[in-house]
Amino acid sequence: MNTLTAALGTDRVRWLRATLTVLVAAAVALGAPFYFAPFQVFQLTMVLLYAVALAGLNLLVGFGGQISLGHGAFFAAGAYTAAVMLDRYDTGHLATLPAAAAGCFLLGLAFGVPALRLRGLYLALVTLSFAVFLPPLLKRLESVTGGSMGLTVDKLEPPAWSGLAEDQWMYFVVLAVTAVALLLARNLLRSRVGRALLAVRDNESAAEVMGVRLSLHKTLAFAWSAMFAGVAGCLYTWVIGFVSPDSFSFVLSITLLAGLVVGGLASLYGPLLGAAFVMYVPSVSQDLSEAAPGVVFGLLIIIVMFVAPTGLAGLPGRVLGEVTRRLHRTAAPDRTPGAESDTGAAPAHGAESAVEAGPAPDTEPKSPAESGPSATVTPADPAVVDAEPVGAPPRTEKE
Repeated sequence: MNTLTAALGTDRVRWLRATLTVLVAAAVALGAPFYFAPFQVFQLTMVLLYAVALAGLNLLVGFGGQISLGHGAFFAAGAYTAAVMLDRYDTGHLATLPAAAAGCFLLGLAFGVPALRLRGLYLALVTLSFAVFLPPLLKRLESVTGGSMGLTVDKLEPPAWSGLAEDQWMYFVVLAVTAVALLLARNLLRSRVGRALLAVRDNESAAEVMGVRLSLHKTLAFAWSAMFAGVAGCLYTWVIGFVSPDSFSFVLSITLLAGLVVGGLASLYGPLLGAAFVMYVPSVSQDLSEAAPGVVFGLLIIIVMFVAPTGLAGLPGRVLGEVTRRLHRTAAPDRTPGAESDTGAAPAHGAESAVEAGPAPDTEPKSPAESGPSATVTPADPAVVDAEPVGAPPRTEKE
């Protein structure tokens, strides 16, 4: 009963802590666009849309155990889907979001089928080739994509009833989509599909024995991941209002993967931290020198991998665990043998009473009968001397 009560109390504390964290985060997120300057609000908006892309990549790499260096291509596919629909067909902005999500889901599904036979570095090279191949293809399709010049589209205008500026309205729209995407990723991981992905990541053979269809869930991991990237690309078109092939080079794919690793693989908060890293580190280091962003970005990745191998999301727990271990070491008493005699401390009262009340040690040797069955018999015993060996012939009277 005490164990059950303690467990219920722990769960209640965790629930209250999670609820308080969500409320504080929501309050900060809702008040941010009214406190910061327009350019800073734009940066926060970019962090949110990058977090959507990293949440999808986290499903594939962090929870699915696969690797992808072509996530920037799915990001570009979603961005161009929205841009072409807005520029060529003059559709509404909201109609482009489900179209980009569905198109990238099917593209990821088609790409995941041939990738089933590959893993590790081979899968990384195949996905990287997709990211390298797509920008030149977009330049060739000039009648649709605008070629090297790209496409310029109208940004999402705020309604008159909102009373918000353009950057504030765009921030709140992206914040709402990001919240839905992160909630969907969380529920997906807690569902049957998410448990299957974790089983495949930990041990494919054991997962297959338990009835998990490896081909289905690996393909679905690519599809879900591509869908999240397509949604992020659509939001990118809304925010920037311009797309071009040079904006989606293979460097974007590597940057997204590096941001996820820095933020924390297989963590629900890792995509947000990784998106902030991807957005702010190049922006801040750009003020130092034109060559500084790449240098600072690489050095920070190396430092984070040494300090926090599990990413920034696991750094607080790692620091707290190290501090707790050090406190336990310093607070633990010295229990080594002879420590009390070396320090001259008197023995405990219980030990004195036990010594005084105990029987005096028996120093006299015990007889064989008292020693029990395991007692040895000396060779001087006549019974041993006159004993006949086993199997010897009987003695005669002469003998």
